[in-house]
Amino acid sequence: MRWPQIAVALLIVGGVAAAAAAGLLAQHDGDAQGAGPPAAGGYFDLWQTVGTVGLGGLTISKPLLLWINDGLMAVFFFVVGLEIKREVLVGELAEPKKAALSIAAAVGGMAVPAALYAALNAGGSGSAGWGVPMATDIAFALGVLALLGSRVPLALKIFVTAVAIVDDLGAVLVIALFYTEKLSLTMLAVGGGFLAVLFVLNRSGVRRTWPYALLGAALWVAFLKSGVHATVAGVLVALTIPARRRIDAPDFLRRAELLLAEFREDVAPGRSEPTADQRDSLHALESEAEKLGTPLARLEHALHPWVAYFIMPVFALANAGVAVEGNLLATLGQPVSLGVILGLFLGKQVGVLGAAWLAVRAGVAAMPAGVRWSQVWGVSLLCGIGFTMSLFIASLAFPDPELLDAAKVGILAGSLVSGLAGAAVLLRPARGAAGGAAG
Repeated sequence: MRWPQIAVALLIVGGVAAAAAAGLLAQHDGDAQGAGPPAAGGYFDLWQTVGTVGLGGLTISKPLLLWINDGLMAVFFFVVGLEIKREVLVGELAEPKKAALSIAAAVGGMAVPAALYAALNAGGSGSAGWGVPMATDIAFALGVLALLGSRVPLALKIFVTAVAIVDDLGAVLVIALFYTEKLSLTMLAVGGGFLAVLFVLNRSGVRRTWPYALLGAALWVAFLKSGVHATVAGVLVALTIPARRRIDAPDFLRRAELLLAEFREDVAPGRSEPTADQRDSLHALESEAEKLGTPLARLEHALHPWVAYFIMPVFALANAGVAVEGNLLATLGQPVSLGVILGLFLGKQVGVLGAAWLAVRAGVAAMPAGVRWSQVWGVSLLCGIGFTMSLFIASLAFPDPELLDAAKVGILAGSLVSGLAGAAVLLRPARGAAGGAAG
């Protein structure tokens, strides 16, 4: 898993660098012409290109930026939903004490940053952005851990993954409850109908993915028209995808051995094409292999490369551009930027580490084997890399471009400082045994 995670981080960094460079170049050109910071260079105009999808009167027209943020990000959230469901059923969140540690750490890592931001922006124009520093970018956090290699135990990486997944679930709830436009109850009811049909398909044992895809697309359109952010539909559809095997491993091995024995009977020297009986055996073996897998696992495996290598870099390229007016240091000192930076850097480490410590001390959670508290501190800093989800929430919280740019500057600065500080802590030599530290 190491190189894919590094590649994801590098692709996103490339997108951020390109977007930031485009924004700064646009600012330079505008200043040179005496026009102030431009809202329209080639970079910014590109994302406002309108695209239309549909036939006849049933069409949806949106700027390219919104097709990315509402459309492509729905696929991102769909994969997040698949990961949440898998973790709850068979992963770290399926074991009560491990789940308690991850849930406590994630909740603390959301609550403290939001409170810090709110304290700095209470009553101000940026007060709506309290959700921005709550998020953790799992790709970046795991990418940094991958770069550190064997210095980081596997149990710690699993802990970070579980924390980030619970964090993603919290972000989805925040988006649905607090960053939703005026609701259309009619379209919400239509979406609820599609969701009910999806659950019926699941309970009826339908395992083909195309019915879920068609109804999921319909649910996305209904949510888009309802006022609830369309990306929430991605998570809801994911929760309806079947995740149970139709056959267990011992039964599969027994049936596979019988079919391979039948195939072996017709093997003859010099024969290049399989016989009719061998083809029947192969088809039966494929069917048994499909029963062993799950639609959830197949979709997660198929979509993850698209999310990691296409959707996230494109989102970064489209959303990270900043046209800064005046002094960058002055922008960093604005309440919105300062609230995001302190929330990500200070709030995350206090919230994640503090909540995890309290959960262990209270006896409701257990430390992962071989993990020290200093390492939990290190990964709590890495959780301050908000980037993708923080940018996304900022785009919902701030319709004002000036406030949005201030939030973006805070996200980039806070994520960079958190990533460097977290890596530095995790690179420090160990002091004392893991068992003593955990006590």
